[in-house]
Amino acid sequence: MATDHAVSLTYIVPAHNSTATIEGMLKELADRLAGTNSEVLVVENGSTDGTIDMLHKLEADWQSNGVELRVLTSKKGLGNALRLGIAESRGARVFFGADDLPFGFDDLDKAEKIDHTQHKVVIGSKAHPESETGRGVLRAILTWGFLTLRFIVLGMRTRDPQGTFVLDGDWVRQVGPRLTEEGFLLTTEVTYLAERSGIRTIEVPVRLRESHGEHGSRIRISDVWKMGLGLLTVRRRHRKGVRAIAHAA
Repeated sequence: MATDHAVSLTYIVPAHNSTATIEGMLKELADRLAGTNSEVLVVENGSTDGTIDMLHKLEADWQSNGVELRVLTSKKGLGNALRLGIAESRGARVFFGADDLPFGFDDLDKAEKIDHTQHKVVIGSKAHPESETGRGVLRAILTWGFLTLRFIVLGMRTRDPQGTFVLDGDWVRQVGPRLTEEGFLLTTEVTYLAERSGIRTIEVPVRLRESHGEHGSRIRISDVWKMGLGLLTVRRRHRKGVRAIAHAA
């Protein structure tokens, strides 16, 4: 996809079985981005409910000044959705979001104050000392386990490579063809490529919305093992040949 920096922001929203959240989320997003010459790419991926029909109706009825809505479809998987969104993006910045705005707009508000041409990877980080996530002891233990695994396997310094992302658009579009992860490790893969090419990620604090704080952790102990195997795969794929993408403009 050719770039068009008249588009200031591409906001990518993977959507899987999202009928309960997507309409309200898009309304909030339209209000927040009004007049900014942005685009919202909702990438439906493998839904089994009425998500795609709802999205097509929302797209047909969409009216928001300065915000374009496009509905795309990929194979099931967070990584598949994000990779398609990257390929179709046109924005000077590219945002990886979620279908329920877990942090509201804390992440975007803070990232807009940072020069994306100098700092190409900004992360809304649950691991930032000033973040307010309201998660319990089990989640904290598992998060520490994931952090340790990422450091051992990938040498990763970023504390939360699975937060929300605000990326320099030109950089991530150049990186996009190298990405292979189909699932939740896609953002870890992006972070690994950034660190390997000498880019220092910036993590900004976020506040988890109360509605999210009410839910218990969905992470299981077995997920640590699965992540370990996934991290080994990421390392094997990208051990060489990433320096050239360090500061692509």
